[in-house]
Amino acid sequence: MMATKVIQDWTNSTVLLKYGDHKDVRYKVYQDGAKLLQEIRDPDDSPIHTLELPPGLAMEKQSYEVLLRYVLLNVLTRDSNA
Repeated sequence: MMATKVIQDWTNSTVLLKYGDHKDVRYKVYQDGAKLLQEIRDPDDSPIHTLELPPGLAMEKQSYEVLLRYVLLNVLTRDSNA
């Protein structure tokens, strides 16, 4: 069994969505075995989405924030169309 390694611990972020809307979220980036994951949650700790990142994609915090916006736009749009 491989241990989980935290790359970036829980970070609070306010993400700009469409039309000036914002969403407050928390996220962390961690490695679980061979997988690199970005876990996104509401401030109340409700899960929103976990994204598997391509191998070797260790980035700066700012890059994770940009990726976070694209994931949220996709997830929230998909959920509102369901």
